[in-house]
Formats: sequence, structure tokens, C-alpha cells
Amino acid sequence: MTAPFRTWIGGALALGLAFCGSIAAQTVHLQVRPQLPQKDGNQTVSRCDFLLSQLAFQNGDGTWLEARKDWFAFVSGKGGHRVFELTGVPAGKYKSVRFLVGLDQTANAQDPNQFPPGHALHPANGLQWEWQGGYIFLALEGLNRADESGFSYHLARSGNAVPVTVPLADFELKKAATIRLDFDVSKIPGGLPGNSTHSRDGDPVLPILRERIESAFSLDSIVHDVFQAEPQNRDEVARVLADPGLIPVTRRFPKVEFPADNPLTEAGIELGRQLFFDPILSKGETQSCATCHEPARSFSDGKAVSTGVSGAEGRRSSMPLFNLVWHETFFWDGRAKSLREQVLMPITDPAEMGETLENVVAKLNADPEYPALFHAAFDSKSITPDAIARALEQFLLTLVSQDSKFDRAMRREVEFTPEERRGLELFVTEHDPANGKFGADCFHCHGGNLFRSKEFSNNGLNGDFTLDAGLAEISGDREDFGRFKVPSLRNIELTAPYMHDGRFATLEEVIGHYDSGVKRSPTLDPNLAKHPPAGLNLSDSDKAALISFLKTLTDPSLIETAKEECGTFSQP
Repeated sequence: MTAPFRTWIGGALALGLAFCGSIAAQTVHLQVRPQLPQKDGNQTVSRCDFLLSQLAFQNGDGTWLEARKDWFAFVSGKGGHRVFELTGVPAGKYKSVRFLVGLDQTANAQDPNQFPPGHALHPANGLQWEWQGGYIFLALEGLNRADESGFSYHLARSGNAVPVTVPLADFELKKAATIRLDFDVSKIPGGLPGNSTHSRDGDPVLPILRERIESAFSLDSIVHDVFQAEPQNRDEVARVLADPGLIPVTRRFPKVEFPADNPLTEAGIELGRQLFFDPILSKGETQSCATCHEPARSFSDGKAVSTGVSGAEGRRSSMPLFNLVWHETFFWDGRAKSLREQVLMPITDPAEMGETLENVVAKLNADPEYPALFHAAFDSKSITPDAIARALEQFLLTLVSQDSKFDRAMRREVEFTPEERRGLELFVTEHDPANGKFGADCFHCHGGNLFRSKEFSNNGLNGDFTLDAGLAEISGDREDFGRFKVPSLRNIELTAPYMHDGRFATLEEVIGHYDSGVKRSPTLDPNLAKHPPAGLNLSDSDKAALISFLKTLTDPSLIETAKEECGTFSQP
């Protein structure tokens, strides 16, 4: 294993392990602990994510032991205490530790889609500044309780990374140790000359923000041989990536991790496709998965809320099904943590397909074709709920939307119209009147080439949540009231009506909501709460331009594939 540390002595570069031998090389766990404000305080923080780089330890003689240039760390307040394992650290005395909050110019210019899942710079961490290039070094978002206004501070742009040095009080490393650093988030917001920043030159918030970030770090303690939990970024341990060899995915999408225990096969995908369109999975065999996920509608159903086998309406709108391999949770409230878990839930839900898994297995075993199909897919004669879930998972993972007009324009195969280009400009520009920015601010929640976020958001549909509490029903946390999964905007033209309850019939209504209809509440997304109470005040022409741009996200190839699927199976 290559030692991740090197030491500078008299300007000459030497590997750290060359001086200390294997016995003296120690393991250090660096534990970074974001300390969020109390939930009953004047401010609530809904997001505190940041990147660290250029880690180094100062020796007793004042020289510095530096980590490799490819050492990066992602820290999230939602993830609790993050621990990073540092191997090959020479024994000896150390005076301080230093690092950058952010990246230098070279690292900031890297293509984020080259990194594997689990890497600190992978887009799934939500710190890729997709439309402007580079990374967000620190994202701090939250609400002021007094007036329910929001704040959104994004440290970014090369040259604005914050160098931090924390004294270690002449710590002597003799054996494996844990260094615990606290990051006091409460020191940052409050009293800043503005409720947002995107780190542009001349922004009065920026220099104060950088100073406060530096002062927020402190040493909590250093302890030996007590840390037992699994470190959260062992770069030397590669995550297993299954190469299905069946789905050509654009390099403009983030690298993805397919289920290693359910590799995609032609037989498995075909079995999943047949199950998806077959009403045999439902009670009375009257409804298939495709009943509520019509391919021609980007695998949604065109209804405000879905209707089950009993004729009763459900609570929420049917979500479209594509690009699911990039999703971490499923359903509007995130109650399923894997696609394999998700696909069985509608089958047994009385408000949806209303069947038992035992009955489904019995019907499939009695069918003249399915036993052979399951055997071909999984080399087993037994049909089980797990095998059903695996087959459906394989099929659904093949539904990739990546060839819209937007994608072709990014490949320079076609050009946007002037109206579409204006819509894109509005989409990717923040609304920050204090700094002369009057965009629609869409990109905060619908970012990147996937046009989605892994976060859950309260987008201001309601002022109270008596009818549907959203994520809070699953988490039990009052801070999650009104928060729902953020869907992708790809194929948005095909998936009306909109929102989790289908309340908006048209894109015009959706734009109108974000322009002037957002309702404030204690859990409103900070990127909406920071807007003026009167709203964005978009002109009619700008609203039309936004809709024109959104329609460039429609993927004709997905529609054509959908027509082929519909021609193969009847839709009950």
C-alpha cells in the first residue's frame, strides 16, 4: 500500500515512510464533528456540507508532513461525525494540523464525473457547481426563526478556499490515535451583510464568511486506540462496481454504482420487463406496474393521485421511473432505501395492487412460462419475492433518459432557440437582488445533468402539514415537515400534473407558484426562504422562456422505447 503522506525537508521531497520504517508508521483517524445550532434556537441549519483538501501535520521542528495531492474529504452535518483514516503517519511530535476548506485551482477544475461513487468529489455529494464549473467548497443553508426568512451561503471559486490551522499542543504520536476537531456552525451565520452569497468578487459577505469559517474549527481532544467505527473514506478500499455492459451511459452523468449482487443480464432484464407489464402481480389481475407508470408519460400516469385495484384513490402522485440508478431513496417520502425494496411495496399495498407476495409466487409458479424465465435469469427453479424484486430492479435500471434536445445541444449537435437559451440563463442564475442577480434560482434544487437533488425539500406548497407531513412521517423529525423527494425535471413536459399531490395541471402553474405563490413555514427550503416576500417578479416573457427551456429536457428516445414497450404488452 502506498503511504499517503510525504514530508518536506529543506525543500526536498521525501516519502514519509522512508524515514520511519513500518513499525513507526501509525494510523491516525481524523474526526471532524460539525456542531449544529440547537433546534430551538434563533436559527436552524438544514444543510452544512463542505470539502477538505491539502491536509498536513506540522512536525515538532516546524516542517510539514503533507498528504498526497489527491487527498480530499467530504463532511456533512447530516452525516454526523465524519472520520477519515490516515495511514503511514510517522511517529513523533506534532504541533498542529492544517487543511483547506475547499480546493485549489487545479483540483477545482477537475471533471467530477470521473470519480467513482463514494469519492469526496463525486457529484452525489451535492457540491458540484454544475452550471458554472468547479465545486462549492462549503454550503451553509438554514432559516431564521423570527421571520422565517432563509439564508444560503455558498463558498466557492478558486482563490476563496479557506486555509485552517488548528494547534495540537505538541501532540506525540506513538500509536494509533484519533484527533477530534469540532466545527462550530453557530459561529458563521448571523449578522452577515446579506442572506446569501455565491462568492463573487466584491460580495461583502464573502470576506466575513471566510474569516468565520476559519475561526469555527477547534481541537476537542486527541485520544489513543479508542476509535472502533469503520472510517468513512478509505480511498485504498475501492467500492465494488458492477459493469453491466448493457447500458451505454453518457460521460456527462456521474459515475454510478450498479448492485454488485444483482448484475444486469439480458434474461434478468427481460423477465423484469414482462413482470412490469403483467397484471398477474395484482389482486384480481386487473392492474400492472405500467398502469400507474405508463411508458409514454415517462413512466408516470397523468393523474393527480393514483387509483388502486379497489378503485380508491391514493394520497400521492405516481412518480416517473427513469435514471433510477442515481437515486438513493424512493417514494416521495423516501421510505424505501433501495429499488429492490421499493418494487415490492406497491404489490402489497391495499391502496395500490392489493396482493400478497405468497399469492404472487403461487400464480407465477402456476404460469406455463414464468418458471423457465426465472430459471434462465437466476439459475434457480424456485420463484421467490426476492427474485421478483431483483428482476424488476434489473429492468427499471435500464430506463435511462439522456438524449433530449438539451443533451444534444450540450454535444453541439443542435442549438437552442433564443427563448430556450434565455430560459436556461434564468434556470442557472440565482435570485440575489442585492448583488444584481435576478434569475429564477432553479438550479439549487434541480442541479446537474440529472436535474435533481438527493435532498428532500419543502418547496412552499403549504403553510401547515396536517394532510401530508412528507418525510417527517418516516423520520419522526419535526424539521422534516413538508419535505418531499426532489424529482428530476427531465421529461417534465410529459409528467403532468405536478407536485406530490398533483395540484398543478400545467407548467405555467408551477412557474407561477415559484414566482409568487411560495408559502412560508418553519421548514421552508432556505433557497426559497431567502427570496423577497413578494417573490421573484418574473416577467411573462421570462416565464415563457423557462417553460421553453424545460421542454428541451424531453427525451424522444425514451418515448420511442416506450412505444415499443406498449406495443408488446397490453395496458390493463
